[in-house]
Order: sequence, then structure tokens, then C-alpha cells
Amino acid sequence: MIKIRRALISVSDKSGVVDFALGLHSLGVEILSTGGTAKALREAEIPVIEVSDYTGFPEMLDGRVKTLHPKIHGGLLALRDNPQHMESLKEHNIGLIDMVVVNLYPFEKTIQKPGVSIEEAIENIDIGGPSMLRSAAKNHRSVAVVCSPERYGGILTELRENGGSLSEKTHQELGIEVFKVTSHYDAAIHRYLKEHILEKESAPDGFPHCVSLNFVKAQDLRYGENPHQKAAFYRDGNETKGLAAMKQLWGKELSFNNILDLNSAVNIVKEFSDPAAVFIKHNNPCGAAQNKDILKAYKQAWSCDRLSAFGGIVALNRDVDLALARLIVKSGFLECVISPKFSLEALGMLKDKKNLRLLELPQLKEISSQLDIKRVWGGALVQDEDILTLDEKNLKVVTKQKPSKKEMESLIFAWKIAKHTKSNAIILVKGTKTVGIGAGQMSRVDSVFISTKKAGKLTAGSVLASDAFFPKEDAIVLAAKYRISAIIQPGGSIADQQIIQTADKCGIAMVFTGIRHFKH
Repeated sequence: MIKIRRALISVSDKSGVVDFALGLHSLGVEILSTGGTAKALREAEIPVIEVSDYTGFPEMLDGRVKTLHPKIHGGLLALRDNPQHMESLKEHNIGLIDMVVVNLYPFEKTIQKPGVSIEEAIENIDIGGPSMLRSAAKNHRSVAVVCSPERYGGILTELRENGGSLSEKTHQELGIEVFKVTSHYDAAIHRYLKEHILEKESAPDGFPHCVSLNFVKAQDLRYGENPHQKAAFYRDGNETKGLAAMKQLWGKELSFNNILDLNSAVNIVKEFSDPAAVFIKHNNPCGAAQNKDILKAYKQAWSCDRLSAFGGIVALNRDVDLALARLIVKSGFLECVISPKFSLEALGMLKDKKNLRLLELPQLKEISSQLDIKRVWGGALVQDEDILTLDEKNLKVVTKQKPSKKEMESLIFAWKIAKHTKSNAIILVKGTKTVGIGAGQMSRVDSVFISTKKAGKLTAGSVLASDAFFPKEDAIVLAAKYRISAIIQPGGSIADQQIIQTADKCGIAMVFTGIRHFKH
């Protein structure tokens, strides 16, 4: 057990610090402190020695230099069982410091403020705090280092139970925790400065030499992809948008698969400025529609594949009012509904469905530009996120038959859905609503077959979008059999000329985008 006789307290977040310091004082611990912390403790009538008085050196440079002194770091780093270290402390009149209580300048909170300047962000980079934490953590066998207010209660309890001493195990836990905190802090600073000062790191391929991840646990999840897997959702440390800003208004806790599906649903519905609804099942759309009326959009999206929509997730880019809530109730079992807002009346009705989760996300139109990172065994794959949109001016009609204005509108709508559907993806559309979706097949012609089966009689006069080119004409022949009138696809196959000739023979209009949206 290690006796605590002297503690240095210097905190940015002062929650609970007065009670903690009072507890230390009652145990006979001498307290050193600085600036605002010292003031708060004195106001609570707790005896405090200013660090500047202790070191004999005043604070300087507007407080940038106050704890960076040998009397501080010598007292923290000295090995108690090393005679030379102890003799050196005696020679230089340096006392031991047995506990450091420090939390860091609020850098992350600062950079999240609207309109924050680079200068303000930089001033909130802590120097003395991390230095003391690391010194104490390195010497954790002898120094207790406390970097979280959540620890105060447990530490005081242990000190009182053990006559002012802490166990070796507690020292170890506290020391290890420091490096987790400082690494997260440094990663947040690195990313912010890189994004706001360096537009790109000078790597020849445009990707940084090192990718720093900075994630903070937002919530535990019910389970992972399967019930036997544990899972949690982590928000990007500096991010305040996207699913990190999602607010759950009702329902049981989310699962791993719920969040994956919510992400897919939101990414699709963001593609549309007009009212739109998207149903997701197993990370693929099973129905999507755009309409001037959100009620009609919802009905049309749901009617595409009612069987698959059961137990799915629906995303809406308009608020849910009472009329829309009534439709949702009639749709059968759904896992989640996500929308920019729910009216009080809508909430009242939807809360009767105890198994339904209601989620609010105001920023549904925000475009992400983050790196897309996929873990593989032993490493990670990193790519730009696929945020490329279709420029209608670059579309190329390659067949004799030209799509009508309405067909072109349908083709563009279908293309947006294909972009977010697992390959091989085939989307059948009438107007601005899906009527059949074939996804995730190993063969493109199989996806065509599935989409036509889903659409049934609605295939006649529908248009088709393919997320990648056609390697053979068999899918075109099948499309003609089901009287599909127009096709949009990237082009780029060695069989393109043959594909075009087959489309001409079948009287199908075909448009090349020059863009592939493969979703592996």
C-alpha cells in the first residue's frame, strides 16, 4: 500500500473536485494547486499551496508555463526505491508528489463550437496537463494519477479504508488509464490540425502515411451481428453529425444490425430533395420512392416489396406527422423509423407499438466526406467515400431508341438506388418508385431475374438500372422478355457493342453513365 501525503490538483473540469479535495484534506494530504482550481479550493476553505509558491517560479506567458518545473516533475518521476534518485531530490530540495489530479483543457468541446478559430483551438491544446499525467503515469508504482472525476468517489473510499493509502492494483489501473486519455486527446488534435491547416498530407497517392482513429463509445448495443456477439456504437471523436447526432425517442436499445441498416437507409434518403421514403432490410433497399407528397412516397416505397419490408427499417426525409404515423402503424412490424422530426401527436400514436424504435436525425441532408475504412485480417482497407453524383449532362444515349423525358427521370431515380444496393444490383422503377430489386447475387442475370419476379406484372414499361456493366447480352434478352423499356448502366465492358446491338434489336433504350457504383 502506498501512502498519499502530497497531491497536486489542477483541473479544467471542476465537477466534484471540491468534495474530492476536502476528502484528501481530511486525510492529512497537503494540496498543491494552480489558477482557477486553487481559487475554487480556497473559496471552499481548503488549505492550498500555489504551485508558483512551491516552485519559487511565477506563472508566465499567460499561464502557458506554470507546472513545467523540475520541482514538479522531479517530485513525480523519482523512483522511491532508488537511493540515487532520493539523494538527488534531497540535494535540490525537491519534495515527493504522491498524487496528481489533472483533467485536460476541453479541446474537443472547443472545436465543436460554431465558428471557432484556429487560434482558439490551439490555445485549448493542453501542455502542462499531459506532461504531468505522463510523468505520474510512468511512475505509477509510486504516484497515483487521477484523470477523470468519475474516479474521485472510489479513490476516497479506498483511502479511508486503508488509512490514506492506495493499493498497487489501483495505481496500475490509474496509470494505464492515463495513456488511453492522452492518446485520444492527441489523436483529436492531430486530426483537427491536419484538416484545418494541412489540406492534405504530402503523400503521392493523396492518403496519409498514418490513419489515426479517434472514436468514443456512444452506447452499448443489444448484441452484434448475432446474439452471441457483444457490440457497441462508437462516435467519431470530433464528429457531431451523422448517426452520432441521432436521438432515440422511443423503443428498446439498438442492435449492431439496426445501426448498419439505419446507415444504409439514411445514405439513400439523403440522395433526394423531394419527399422520399426508403425501406431497408439486411442492409439493402427493399422499396424506395420519391413524390411531392411524403404520404404517397411512403405508400409507394412500402408497396414495392411488402414481404421484405416486414421487420425492416424505414428512413424519411420529411417530418412524421399524425397522418404519416397512421400509415406506419398499418404497415405491420417495423424495427425502426428515422426522420428529421416527429410531431407530438405522431409520437403519441407510434409509442403504442412497443417494439418500434423511433429515431430523430435533423441533419439528413448533410454530405459526408470521411474516409471509408474496412477492417481486414491484419490491417485495413481505406478509400474515399463514394459520394460521386450523376451529372445528367454526361449521360450518353448509346442506342437507336431514345428514352423519353419520363423514362430518363425514372432512370436517374433508379441509378440513385442502385448506388446504395449490394452488387450485383438491378433496380426496376416506374415513375419515381421502385417496383423490383435484385441485390447481392453472384450473377448479374440472376439479379435481373429476381427483380422481375419481385415486380411481377409491373415489369412491363419499367426501366432498369444496373450498378455495373453487363458482361453478356443474356440479361438484356431477359429484360426484353419482361418488356423493360430502358436501361441505365456504366458501360465499359468489352462486350459493350454486342450489348448495344442486342438492346437495339429488342427496342430498348440504353444510357451509359461512365460511372460504376459497385458495392461489394
